[in-house]
Amino acid sequence: MKKGTVNRSLILGVMLSGNGFVAEPALAQQAPADEDAAIVVTANKRTQDLRDVPLTVAVLGADSLAEKQISTLADIAAAIPGLSFSSSENNTPVFTLRGIGFNEASLSAYPTVSVYVDEAPLPFPVLAAQGAYDLERVEVLKGPQGTLFGQNSTGGAINYIAAKPTDEFAGGGSVSLGRFATTEADGFLSGPLTDTLQARAAFHYARSDDWQYSYTRRDTIGETNVLAGRLLLKWEPTDTLRLQMNINGWQDKSDPAAGQLVGVAFNIPYFDSSQNNLLNYPFAPNNPRAADWTPDGVVAPNGEVVDFRPRSDRSQVQGYLRGDLDLGSDVTLTSLTSWIKYDQKQVTDYDGIALNDTDLSRNDGSIDTFFQEIRASNGSHGQLRWTVGANYQYSDVKEQNVIRYHDSTEFIPALGFLLGNSFEGLTKRKDFAVFGNTEFDLTPKLTLQAGARYTNNRTAETICNRDLGDGRIKILVETLSQVLTGTPITIAPDSCVSLNFDFVPGQPYRQVLKEDNVSWRGGLQYKFSRDLMTYANISRGYKAGSFPTVSASSWNQLVPVTQESVTAYEVGVKSGLLDRRVTFNAAAFYYDYKDKQIRGKILDPVFGVLNALVNVPKSRIWGLEAEVSVRPATGLTIAGSATYLNSKVTNYVGTSVSGETADFAGDRIPFTPEWQGTLDVDYRFDMGTVRPFFGTTVSARTDTTSYIVPDDYTIAPKLGVRLAEPGGNPFAFAVTRRSICVRALRTSMPAGA
Repeated sequence: MKKGTVNRSLILGVMLSGNGFVAEPALAQQAPADEDAAIVVTANKRTQDLRDVPLTVAVLGADSLAEKQISTLADIAAAIPGLSFSSSENNTPVFTLRGIGFNEASLSAYPTVSVYVDEAPLPFPVLAAQGAYDLERVEVLKGPQGTLFGQNSTGGAINYIAAKPTDEFAGGGSVSLGRFATTEADGFLSGPLTDTLQARAAFHYARSDDWQYSYTRRDTIGETNVLAGRLLLKWEPTDTLRLQMNINGWQDKSDPAAGQLVGVAFNIPYFDSSQNNLLNYPFAPNNPRAADWTPDGVVAPNGEVVDFRPRSDRSQVQGYLRGDLDLGSDVTLTSLTSWIKYDQKQVTDYDGIALNDTDLSRNDGSIDTFFQEIRASNGSHGQLRWTVGANYQYSDVKEQNVIRYHDSTEFIPALGFLLGNSFEGLTKRKDFAVFGNTEFDLTPKLTLQAGARYTNNRTAETICNRDLGDGRIKILVETLSQVLTGTPITIAPDSCVSLNFDFVPGQPYRQVLKEDNVSWRGGLQYKFSRDLMTYANISRGYKAGSFPTVSASSWNQLVPVTQESVTAYEVGVKSGLLDRRVTFNAAAFYYDYKDKQIRGKILDPVFGVLNALVNVPKSRIWGLEAEVSVRPATGLTIAGSATYLNSKVTNYVGTSVSGETADFAGDRIPFTPEWQGTLDVDYRFDMGTVRPFFGTTVSARTDTTSYIVPDDYTIAPKLGVRLAEPGGNPFAFAVTRRSICVRALRTSMPAGA
């Protein structure tokens, strides 16, 4: 299930309670699949039966999380219809839900799919890299979110519900073994400390050997090394006051994934013997494990020895406090306070080869973020149910990169033999929002929902690109500035080297992006019976703008993208047949996308085609989604799901990946595969003291693209261009993932054993 296409593993686990060993899995128990029990969710910030939630919500319960060894966002994405996960070149997670995503690598970029722990936001994607352990469940809400959760999003929301402290003493753990000498261990202890105070402590550990190998030399990479822990305290000093504290943290020293070379296209058409290695470098085999990267101890042309081997050291600490005070008349006042500190030190390899074409010998950063929400709501049982509140968030994000490229065509006499440059970015971001949501039962079967949220965002950015202290880029930009302006200029040795809008270097790029918006949602829900419900919704969500993390030759590359919006129309049905031994859920949706944010291209007159963030004025996605689950016999569950997406750019003229001005109308949106599907077969049976579980999962998706290009896009043969598959689309890819899991769990033993 991790790292590779097939994973076979064995888990052994045990749970201990105050009355001896009890029949429960190693993580918090969800109702067994063969019982007619409701799945309770908090998708609308109130406790509800999943069958009554008028949204498309996918839920992974504790049994599924434990039995299928789901412990990362990549695992969650493989199990949720329509959710895709990928890792960027900076080792930053990228989530795409129903085709709504943002392929941006910077630490400060807000996601289109927001992630929460017990409703407290993890506002930047990298903060969600770990944390999927010791959970009651995972809820995935599809479609624009903004009227309820802590931050706006155009794609959806993922909410981790941590397993809570228990009234009686309980403890348990599990160990799994898998490919590449993988070892994963989880455990928890839970119980009362006093009559009013309960606690729960949990940990997760994952360790594996290298899973990728170099196809040009004897070398491997891809080690996993993760340690995470969580402490929860639940205090109820009075009948009307409830306090919960969550302190968690993790350290991840896993290697970033190495890239694969599938094509070479020179931005600067300069060729001599110094580029022979790059021109003739072999392409990667068609195997996800075969890759390449720059090793340690490379000697740069200036005599400097640099350690380029990809590696990572990332850590995070979060403190979270929730207070609920009952005010009477079924009204509860809730306070959520969260603080997160994140740090990373990385070396990453952009180019997928053992040469120094584009490598980050330093890819460091930090995030400090604070969140506060106050809201009031009434109970879940009245005819009118409402929630009103406000929240505030402040974030401080720093990034420092050193980019090396002495084997590229920028290391030429005409450019002064450039070796690399450094990048520094500082983002200060403030968000304030007020929101309200209501549900009103027009009749016992017909319910009206409505909600709105006003958000005000202010992002202040400071960006500076410098040379490596050798003065090479400084001399180049001084020369370029004189050629372009006609005025000689000399800048200080440590000055910023990007040319401003007037072609003058020396100053950092500073800009403040101020935005506000009103997101909203309205819908109707009709219950034909306890096991049959249909709904229709219309909603609008926003994603705030952001600044890019790029090695910029001019300020034109640093211009931010502005906020995007999605107006979503959705109808759906949820049903259970034959005493819920057969369940069927389906939805149809249409997304009207405006100002979609993408990582696109601009054409630089000196350095050729470069990365930049751009807005696509208009695009749309429509799709269908269905899932069915059948329990033909006790212990046997067969489940399948499928998602169909049809995406299209309707208005966008910009720079293509090959540097030409192009009209992209009619092309697909990146990361929107036409089909995605999952087939899952599980079998559980009881053997007294042992409860074995056998399962197999196959998930697949059709090809998609990483840039906006036509489906039949090809790069024409020309000097300086080579492709692994000539005539093919180098930006298209597809994914098939298979897993086989075997689990044997001890579930009962005489008390006192």
